Amino acid sequence: MKNNNINELVEAFLQAKNKEDALDLLKGLLTAKELDEIARRLQIVKLLKSGMTQREIVDKLNVGIATVTKGSKELKTGRFKKI
Repeated sequence: MKNNNINELVEAFLQAKNKEDALDLLKGLLTAKELDEIARRLQIVKLLKSGMTQREIVDKLNVGIATVTKGSKELKTGRFKKI
């Protein structure tokens, strides 16, 4: 994906003035399945940060271990400080 496209996406989110605007943007850009997947990935990060094991998260959210491991690796790089 081109960096310019990502920058435009970030700018669109920054222009959202409230939760309703942000949700409208998400629903307009993503399918219901894609939106659910992104929301689930956020839950993975939050559960990892709370100390839940990867296996517990797999069972709780019914996701693959690779998805949870991806979140864990991103946490180790220093991402998600504000979550």
